[in-house]
Amino acid sequence: MFTRALAVFAAAVFSLSALAAPDEAFEGHEYTRVKNPQPVATGKKIEVLEFFWYRCPHCFQLEPALNTWLKTLPKDAQVRRVPAVFRDDWLPGAKLYYTLEQMNLLGSLHPKVFDAYHVENINLNDPSVLGGWIAKQGVDRKKFEGIYSSFSTQSKATQGARLATTYAITGVPAFFIDGKYATSVSMTGSEARLFEVLDQLIVKARAERNGKKPAK
Repeated sequence: MFTRALAVFAAAVFSLSALAAPDEAFEGHEYTRVKNPQPVATGKKIEVLEFFWYRCPHCFQLEPALNTWLKTLPKDAQVRRVPAVFRDDWLPGAKLYYTLEQMNLLGSLHPKVFDAYHVENINLNDPSVLGGWIAKQGVDRKKFEGIYSSFSTQSKATQGARLATTYAITGVPAFFIDGKYATSVSMTGSEARLFEVLDQLIVKARAERNGKKPAK
């Protein structure tokens, strides 16, 4: 009787631990290795690179959960967001992102840009509409438009487009950890699993930077 009770207890403990510890990410299905690993722009910190597009409904849907997950990001990791450019009509969104970045307005306006496109149905690709919308946000319109149309902003947007080509992405949102590992919601099957896989890939990248084999 005691043995049976002990077995039941052990099974219960195992069940709880299984719930607490996510399954190991399945290489080739839930993530892949980048064929030609790329240098990172985050120095000593592990790079979490996200390719997105403001008008992408999947990016918009993921944004709240992504922002929550980013609050749990380890101190030795850093997110880097890159607006992908697959076609000419993706370029305005990339220029908008880099303009907001230069003006230190991403924290307050990045989510509002998503809402403008997807909730309010505002065409921010139209320069005149964008200028009016920016002014309503309390931003100096002339300063914004000057940065938006500058060569440096155009250059950053173009570099982002080249980076997307280098990583050979076929859709967004797409994530790359430390230039070595690729994953996405379409690969993991759900948002919740995406973040579990991202956590595991950060651990892998950390171990590799330290010259160690990641623990199974």
